[in-house]
Amino acid sequence: MLTAFVFYFLVVFVGTAGEMCMSRAMKSMGEVTDFRPREITRVIGRAMRLPWFWIGLPMMATGFFALLGMLSIANVSFVYPATALNYVVGAVGGNVFLDEGVTPQRWAGVALVCIGVVLVLLSVKS
Repeated sequence: MLTAFVFYFLVVFVGTAGEMCMSRAMKSMGEVTDFRPREITRVIGRAMRLPWFWIGLPMMATGFFALLGMLSIANVSFVYPATALNYVVGAVGGNVFLDEGVTPQRWAGVALVCIGVVLVLLSVKS
């Protein structure tokens, strides 16, 4: 049970924090409008010079491998709905750490996701 909790924490919080770091890095670079191979290579090169990129990359990798660990000990019909809490953490983190505006309609969606996660967690057999 402790292993599953650790995996869950890593997927939801560390993985999502990595995505927020990566978002911060990419937003500081500006919008990508040219998708030719040479330009994509330049964008990746510029991204690799940003500290937020290097902070986010191992966090996202940790979240991914924790997800693999969760899938090795729990049913996929539980894992994916339960990890939907990523959306909640992402909305809160985007609002708090990235200064993104979250509309009331989005908060209502976040609340619905929370209800769904609770229903999934209540379905776990002791």
